[in-house]
Amino acid sequence: MNLRRTWAMARKEFLHVIRDPRSLGMGIAIPMLMLVLYGYALTLDVDNVPTVVWDQSRTQTSRDFLSKFSGSRYFSLREYVQNYRDIEWSIDSGKAIMALIIPSDFSDRIRSGRPTSVQLIADGSNSSTATIAMGYASVIVQVYSQSVTIERIRRAGGSSIHLPLDLRPRVWFNEDLKSRNFIIPGLIAVIMMVIAALLTSLTVAREWESGTMEQLISTPVKAEELILGKFLPYFGIGMLDVLLAVLMGEFVFKVPLRGSVALLFGMAAIFLAGSLSLGILISIVTKSQLLASQLAMVMTLLPSFLLSGFVFAIINMPRPLQFITYLIPARYFVSLAKGIYLKGVGLEILGFEAILLSLFGISVVVMAKLKFKKKLV
Repeated sequence: MNLRRTWAMARKEFLHVIRDPRSLGMGIAIPMLMLVLYGYALTLDVDNVPTVVWDQSRTQTSRDFLSKFSGSRYFSLREYVQNYRDIEWSIDSGKAIMALIIPSDFSDRIRSGRPTSVQLIADGSNSSTATIAMGYASVIVQVYSQSVTIERIRRAGGSSIHLPLDLRPRVWFNEDLKSRNFIIPGLIAVIMMVIAALLTSLTVAREWESGTMEQLISTPVKAEELILGKFLPYFGIGMLDVLLAVLMGEFVFKVPLRGSVALLFGMAAIFLAGSLSLGILISIVTKSQLLASQLAMVMTLLPSFLLSGFVFAIINMPRPLQFITYLIPARYFVSLAKGIYLKGVGLEILGFEAILLSLFGISVVVMAKLKFKKKLV
């Protein structure tokens, strides 16, 4: 391999990127835009669930009970209604996701120690939000019931009560349970995979369509020099994207980076090399910019979003799909990024993912080299 010829090819490709605002925009602006949009818009947190209330009791006791909901960050009491028709309209119009109905004898039953019931209606069209919100509501009702029982026994002159089971949960690595803390590291992996493959999927195909590939074939430039020359500028842009994404995660989204920064960038370099090589391989095979961009999108965007563990837990997927996820390289970098970011672990824990990610990068580079032929046929 001649370094001078390789550098000449890299310089040629870099000048093309600089002179083409679209390529430069795809390389830097789009990843940052995606990070901002998805970082703020893609959230699994269920807060301020809009709730309407039909308080048929209208007593101090019912107001005390409702204060448990209004004082929680998980619920937002939007309106007090007077009948089921209003509740139905609120839920159908999207004004509310949940409705709380307190019976008229609520206060009397609570004071007399008789069991009572409170109806909770949830909009099941969004099953995930409804399930989580009903779980929050059940906890609030349970805590309120315990406090009422303890207060009743205390007033009756009973001794202090000790509950038979005292659950004391403790969350590691993401204490506030913010979905942003595990979405941002995975999002970096997905953006790198998609943008890298899209950028390099046009490189060789562009040479074929513009007619300059014939000129390159007639030069002494070897196949590996041409591929490496086209690889290097985009690798530099990709690593710049990683740096900007890490800085945005630290200073914009306040995502803690507990692990080794050097390990994160090292694994990102391996993943980026494989992603760029995949794009070059697609470009070599298709020889068409339109077909290459479409194929790159299909091979990177959907698998990276759906099968990498970025949003949906792999363990919850059907068993056949779980086996298919081993073919998705983004799966390994998502695990690496989350482990480094949130848990602060190293290769002693993440060694298996690092090895498989390295094998992916090496295999794609080798396939791109073998597939490219300095021939017009």
